[in-house]
Amino acid sequence: MLKSNLNPSKLEAGCDEAGRGCLAGAVFAAAVILPPDFKSELLNDSKKLKEKDRYALRKVIESSALAWAVGQVSEKEIDEINILNASFLAMHRAIDQLQKRPEHLLIDGNRFKPYTLIPHDCIIKGDSKYMSIAAASILAKTYRDDYMKRLHQLYPAYQWNKNKGYPTKAHRQAIVDVGYSDYHRKTFKLKISDLS
Repeated sequence: MLKSNLNPSKLEAGCDEAGRGCLAGAVFAAAVILPPDFKSELLNDSKKLKEKDRYALRKVIESSALAWAVGQVSEKEIDEINILNASFLAMHRAIDQLQKRPEHLLIDGNRFKPYTLIPHDCIIKGDSKYMSIAAASILAKTYRDDYMKRLHQLYPAYQWNKNKGYPTKAHRQAIVDVGYSDYHRKTFKLKISDLS
């Protein structure tokens, strides 16, 4: 069972990102402030859920949250500042858009670049421990998946509708066959050793 919060007396936002390990596309992040009495038996780390459950939960989260927002950082920005800094920036952009200012941040992972003067805690595997982080993981994942499906219409060779930009064998083979697209992260190293 996921915990509702770390600091019950504070307005707490959970933050998570999606797309960090991809070869193409923007990295997305979400920030979510859930009400103290929020309940969901289905809510969990987005990676542990079926796609249809993620999208069903997205509707619940967006209608129930006290505030939520999604931020993104483009592949060009990723190449300029590196993926770690881009992940932090995407979280900052999500927090910037929240309609309520949180008093505390719960960050999925072990590192974060402080956001203004709001205190934070980094929680390793936080998306499987705290509801607000799990909710953020679902929003970041589904919004990024929608984005990659749209890009697939422009560049069907890479099968982004299936791999969402992650380095599957088919995606890497397509890069070898047709080259990079405008949406590929040029600073990421392509492993082609196991391609025939």
